[in-house]
Amino acid sequence: MSVITIVLCIVSFLAGLIDSISGGGGLLLIPSLLIAGLPPHMVLGTNKFAATIGTSVALFNFIRNKKVIWKIAVHGIVFALAGSFIGTKTILSFDNRIVGKIIVFLLPLAILVTLIPRKNLPEKEKDFSKADLYLKVPLVCFVLGFYDGFFGPGTGSLFVLFLFVFLGTNLVHASATSKVFNAVSNLGALVPFIMAGKVIYLLGVPLALCNIGGNYLGSHLTITRGGKVVRSFLVISLLILLVTLIWQYFINAS
Repeated sequence: MSVITIVLCIVSFLAGLIDSISGGGGLLLIPSLLIAGLPPHMVLGTNKFAATIGTSVALFNFIRNKKVIWKIAVHGIVFALAGSFIGTKTILSFDNRIVGKIIVFLLPLAILVTLIPRKNLPEKEKDFSKADLYLKVPLVCFVLGFYDGFFGPGTGSLFVLFLFVFLGTNLVHASATSKVFNAVSNLGALVPFIMAGKVIYLLGVPLALCNIGGNYLGSHLTITRGGKVVRSFLVISLLILLVTLIWQYFINAS
């Protein structure tokens, strides 16, 4: 196993850890894969392969501990799946270099989403109205599913924020329920990538195994101690990676 693969495996573990708690793990793995020299479409497909398998482990852990609010989940699963499939079909129609530039533009937005303070968000549970279950949940799940398929990083954070702000769930339940949507949107995005041959399995398998470890640990910490993520390391790393990507796709573009 090469040094680059080992480093990427460590990043994948950290990505799984972050993803399982508050979302945004792809913000670490996608830039790292790009810097490693993989073509953008292969980056998105291989990342989605690892994330899909890793998220399923966190979801299983949350389901086993009865942290998922199924009343919300069942009204959004199909829409998240459809949105992610359409989003992936859309991104696959773009040229590699264009995809790289799109990622550079979307990355700062995704970073900002993960920085939005959550400690003051409502913690109490409330009853869900018909508008919540039949309008808000399907609409947001489709839009975020499309985003997940088209780009991906930060989708989990957006789902958690939606559950917090608009539905009033507590932190642990928001994190757990968001994994249902993440799991189906990941699957909906992964299938077109596999069909298009955009997954590097030789790299994706070890990344997935490490992602599983991170997701298991993160979901366990969320269940036992609450959903807390130290964001400082993530922000510093991403700023460095962002500068590198800007250099690669804009300043140094041929």
